[in-house]
Amino acid sequence: MKKIYLLIIFICSFSCDSDDNDPIIPKSFKILSLGDSYTKGQGVCDTCGYPVQLKDSLVTKFNVQDTFNLKVIAETGWNTSNLISAINEDNPSNDYDLVTLLIGVNNQFQNRPFTWFEEDFPELVNKATELAKGEKENVIIISIPDYANTGFGQAFGGSTITDELTIYNTYIENFCNENSYNLVDAQNLIFEGLTNPELIAPDNLHPSEFAYSQLVTQLLPLAFEILME
Repeated sequence: MKKIYLLIIFICSFSCDSDDNDPIIPKSFKILSLGDSYTKGQGVCDTCGYPVQLKDSLVTKFNVQDTFNLKVIAETGWNTSNLISAINEDNPSNDYDLVTLLIGVNNQFQNRPFTWFEEDFPELVNKATELAKGEKENVIIISIPDYANTGFGQAFGGSTITDELTIYNTYIENFCNENSYNLVDAQNLIFEGLTNPELIAPDNLHPSEFAYSQLVTQLLPLAFEILME
């Protein structure tokens, strides 16, 4: 009986704990963020916008051996047509694990016909999906923050801005619901900007680093779930 017991111990020393000793295989994640000034992070530091904050937050949730590569295609003043052209010119690869899309504020700001947005937005979503390995589940669409509640917004149009952006965001929400896309609502991201200056960047127009951190709080659980699948 003693010999049998020793044999069991000997076998377990090589097999019973094998799962614990398996080497960790590093993973590499690719993230692409598409948009305009809200994605570029106009008015805040280079690492203060939501794409970098999101990447840095995701890093803390994965193994230290895992790597994250972030690419941003965004520029201040871009409308939907500008973004389409920029994506076509850049011609990014179609192997991104996560793609975010936030676009439309400059269509409103530049008084472009709303029909233009209705034509361009589905095309941009399709492009985002192609770049996300062809998987719509890997795409997160973000609604347009309402800049009416900033000093600039109050001088430029106030409640009219809110009314017009609500039309855009309602279209975005309906599109996502009808086509089963992930949506994070950011319309009220700086809703309290007039009473809480901490939400507004020094340019008195764009969200601050703190406001973007609030957006990342909404994005992080969904982004983590996407990368874990």
